[in-house]
Amino acid sequence: MAAPTSPPPSPPASSPTTSRLAVAVDATPLLGVVTGVGSFCRNAFAALGQRQDLDMSAFAVTWRRREWLPGRLPQGVAARQHAMPARPLRAAWLRTDLPPAEWFVGPVDVVHGTNFVVPPTRRAAEVVTVHDLTPVRFAEMCEAPTLEFPRLIRRALRRGAFVHTPSRYVADEVVDVFGADSSRVRPVWHGVPPAVAEAGTVAEARDALGLPPTVDRYILAVGTVEPRKDYPGLVRAFDAVASGCTGVALVIAGADGWGSARLVEVIRASPHRRRIFRSGYLSDDALATVRRWAALVAYPSVYEGFGFPPLEAMSAGVPVVATVAGALPEVLGDAAELVRPGEPDELAGALARVLSDEQHREALIRKGFERISLFSWDASAAGLAALYRDAVAARRPIR
Repeated sequence: MAAPTSPPPSPPASSPTTSRLAVAVDATPLLGVVTGVGSFCRNAFAALGQRQDLDMSAFAVTWRRREWLPGRLPQGVAARQHAMPARPLRAAWLRTDLPPAEWFVGPVDVVHGTNFVVPPTRRAAEVVTVHDLTPVRFAEMCEAPTLEFPRLIRRALRRGAFVHTPSRYVADEVVDVFGADSSRVRPVWHGVPPAVAEAGTVAEARDALGLPPTVDRYILAVGTVEPRKDYPGLVRAFDAVASGCTGVALVIAGADGWGSARLVEVIRASPHRRRIFRSGYLSDDALATVRRWAALVAYPSVYEGFGFPPLEAMSAGVPVVATVAGALPEVLGDAAELVRPGEPDELAGALARVLSDEQHREALIRKGFERISLFSWDASAAGLAALYRDAVAARRPIR
């Protein structure tokens, strides 16, 4: 069956009303290096904060970084909480439904856990965002804290929580793996993160990456270095392409994560290692410039629940080569060159086609611009608001 490529429907709220809902959202992902989950929070909160039917507040499950929260929130979202020490709370929530969120955030209608974990509540409806099922599908690729997510999701489902997913693919997985009630699992696509600034010049991009004069084009990969991204496979694919494309380099832009040591080993063994560059984490402005002047963006993941980097590339007019992993076919449609995950030879062939066939490249760019028109943060916020109201309507009365 072909993957769906149109936005998931956002059902209207069960009981339309003009009353404002008080919603507390977990903003912890905004306090560190902003990755995909942080990007979702930042942009979704900004759109939700502009809605007249919601009274938005945010909390962070952290002791040391809690003072950072007010400065990280968009207009329309207030910081409102008592201190929430992460480790003891996570340990308690793995085993019990205490302490409830209201102890920390006060009385609200909805508590939305934006990153796999929703605190138990006394009266408020619970919504949890499940971005993907990596700790279930690829447990060997996860660190210990991430492996706790399935237990926390199961506890939330037993309490009657509603689930938000960024794709139909992940929604179907949640129903299949956890036996969740499909009426309580809602796919709502994310929007495309807006450009933070006008991209700089190609010279600025080259300077930021330290590219030598012998490099005239570069393949860009964006994302934290972790096993799920399969950067070692990308290096092997690049090796197969590099001999016939002497002016092409490979750039990997992303912070070190679990699995970076393996990438270092593969790069050291590459015969073209002098044309492979790692920039580390780039600021939003620097990344916008580096992305704008890439020959293509490669996204060789073995599993994804959504996929921001390829959509951001399309928005910048850069063609994309990605895998048919997880939700990527649903999200990217026919606007990217898609190959099977874990197949470096197929990936190399796709890279070579986009690098050498200008007509094919232009077709991908055109389709990319058409594709991103389907993704809107306002539509995402509307879908989440409808989900919140349905969760409130279905909340079991307290006896």
